[in-house]
Amino acid sequence: EARKQAAVDAGALPLLVTAIGAHPADAGVQERACNALGNIACGEGAQGEVRSQAAVDAGVLPLLVAAMGTHPANAGVQEAAGRALYNIACGGDTQGEARKQAA
Repeated sequence: EARKQAAVDAGALPLLVTAIGAHPADAGVQERACNALGNIACGEGAQGEVRSQAAVDAGVLPLLVAAMGTHPANAGVQEAAGRALYNIACGGDTQGEARKQAA
């Protein structure tokens, strides 16, 4: 948990958003960035929920969906983006339901 939060605190979310947006045709960039986002959003309790909401606030949801749409035949991108969406949509916090609807 501490490493995930350290990544967020260091500014990883906007950099990942930039990387995904700047390289939509590069399946390798998409897969790795989606994996990183999925890892950051994964977590139990309030810390994971805060990180998931931070990812939504950074604008990752449409980028994850776009990655899946751009690379429909790439299993790695599909798996990584799907896992990131799953992790972001999880949560019992007050914003969790909104994240589920947005995803």
